[in-house]
Amino acid sequence: MQFAPIALFTYSRADHTRSAIKSLLNNKESAQSDLFIFSDGPKTETKREAVEENRRYIRSITGFKSIHIVEHENNQGLSNSLIAGITEVVNQYGRVIVVEDDLILSPFFLQYMNEALEKYADNDRVSAISAFLNPVGCEAPETFFLRYFACWGWATWKRGWDLFNPDARTLLKKIRWKKKSFNIKNSSNFYGMLYCQKVGLIDSWAVRFYASSFLANKLILFPGRSMAIQTGIDGSGTHCGRGNYKFANMVLSKTSIPVLDISVVEDKKMFEAFARFYRQGQTISIQWYYDEFKSFVRRLIGIDYK
Repeated sequence: MQFAPIALFTYSRADHTRSAIKSLLNNKESAQSDLFIFSDGPKTETKREAVEENRRYIRSITGFKSIHIVEHENNQGLSNSLIAGITEVVNQYGRVIVVEDDLILSPFFLQYMNEALEKYADNDRVSAISAFLNPVGCEAPETFFLRYFACWGWATWKRGWDLFNPDARTLLKKIRWKKKSFNIKNSSNFYGMLYCQKVGLIDSWAVRFYASSFLANKLILFPGRSMAIQTGIDGSGTHCGRGNYKFANMVLSKTSIPVLDISVVEDKKMFEAFARFYRQGQTISIQWYYDEFKSFVRRLIGIDYK
């Protein structure tokens, strides 16, 4: 087994970072894994002490094969920090496991990730491995494939990361007539997120990686039970607001997930389950149809990507 390096991205929440590291250390493979920690610089002076507290903690971490810490003097922002960090690690090692500081990982997270990375290392149809499973409300197979991407604990190879196109304008232009599928049967609004990225309302590397992989017609492997849960939806983060009922009461897998031989095709049953999950709370109204019509006109005349 070739153990992939772990890239951990952190900012100013020492308590979250401690929890993420503790959960990683509960994986027996951590002792054989190289850990790269990327610590972003303070965005404002009011954040400086919190950043320094977090850095004092990360400098004390032990238990991994090796630990490499990159401390940015200035604030890079999550997207820039993550894009640069992943590129650095994946170019050196050929593969990478990506973790953010507001995740709690299953004790079987690293086993699943490394086995999946090894199994699909030479399968160009697969662009990434996801550890997070939405609480879709149905029994899932041990592993399955979707074109959809979940960024809360994931892994890829250099060939997968090389697909990444940071230009939201180009991605929008190519996706405009694939919007329904990209939005998981119009149950979500990832296309809208991509447009917000273009105009500067958000800064999301994840929606751009998803779009890049989607356009290349690649697949992402998902686990049948979640190997990661998100703890940052507590109002303390920069990019996540407070609370989301859809992700309430998430439970980590208490058992390992075998990475068995399965067909490398999108799982239609699970695609439908994800669509039902994202439709929760939605109401189809006259306003919804009007918004869809406006979206069609915008895409028809190319406003979205100009």
